[in-house]
Amino acid sequence: MADLQRIVDELAARLDRPLLLEDRLQRVVAYSEQNGVMDDIRRDSILRRHTTPEVRQWLRDAGAHDSPGPLRTPGAPHLGLLPRLCVPVRHEAGLLGFLWFIDASPAMTAAQVAEAAAAAPGLALALFHESLATGLASQRELEAVTGLLLGEQDAARQLIEAGAFPQGQPVTALVAKPPSGEPDEALRLALEQGLLAVRRRLSGHHPLHLVRYDHAVLLVAGAPVPPDELHAAVSVPVVVGVGRPRQTLAEAAGSYAEARHAAEVAARVHGLGRSARWDRLGVYRMLTGLPDQELHPGLELLLAEDQHLPLLETLETYLDLAGSAVATSRALRLHRTSLYYRLQRVEELARTDLKDGGERLALHLSLKLARLSGRYRPRGFAK
Repeated sequence: MADLQRIVDELAARLDRPLLLEDRLQRVVAYSEQNGVMDDIRRDSILRRHTTPEVRQWLRDAGAHDSPGPLRTPGAPHLGLLPRLCVPVRHEAGLLGFLWFIDASPAMTAAQVAEAAAAAPGLALALFHESLATGLASQRELEAVTGLLLGEQDAARQLIEAGAFPQGQPVTALVAKPPSGEPDEALRLALEQGLLAVRRRLSGHHPLHLVRYDHAVLLVAGAPVPPDELHAAVSVPVVVGVGRPRQTLAEAAGSYAEARHAAEVAARVHGLGRSARWDRLGVYRMLTGLPDQELHPGLELLLAEDQHLPLLETLETYLDLAGSAVATSRALRLHRTSLYYRLQRVEELARTDLKDGGERLALHLSLKLARLSGRYRPRGFAK
């Protein structure tokens, strides 16, 4: 990276013109001092380390990915984009990146374009070496983190010896996953980009991450980080589960299992919000692994008819509030007489007795299981 930055700075000084270097995915790799004309796209690229999808497509359509040599691309006022000179950076015909100059006020001369093109081979070699080193390091980290989450003890030692995680620091896992829908490649890309952004912002926590087919994992050292960090970084809606801290990195698999459990509950149980901590899941900590076929028979009867939803909401609120008629009436804004009528109807339809502690417990747990399975989705107060 030092070689890339040196070449970029020296070329900008010789041309007396600011420039920016991107990799083949149009992520910013290096840039010179920006002491000339600047548009919104250049400014945003430097701040965010990448350009927007609309700008990438515009430049692709202009031929940036296919040109064998320097190419002038037109401006796009609707995108806030000034005209540019693009110098593709290639190694053995393979595209490695792009060298960008803003081609305005004034436009670049033929001599400047030639000098920029002459610098491309040196940049290509440095970028190629950098990509090899980064790819190797990333692959080793990926393998080690995968092993760590599978409980392989040697993986923690590898990460600590490589300097990726501090020895003696506690570790906490966070899991982000979509609240619903089938995972796809767009989701994986959004999770990967979001986790990389979080890692840059939270570098002091020595973060590690892994993206799997339907969720992403973030491991952080020291004090746990707020789930809002992930919500802010990921461009698609996600729920976030947080595991309990563990004293050593070798125990990260335990925190990961809890975080994944918490994310699953947050995705299934409407009303918990966008984030859930394992140590605050209450009864849901125990219920996730149970089959929903084990519901109270009377509750099955109530679930069979949509018209019984108000009775189910009333019952759950009543059980959540420890059978207090006063608190339930207040929570549901329901007259006491109406509450008693609804509870009586529950007893009749479910063939149960709410004065029986065992029946109340079985009904309460069955309601929570029905929530987890998605068979029961209350509209009102009950949580």
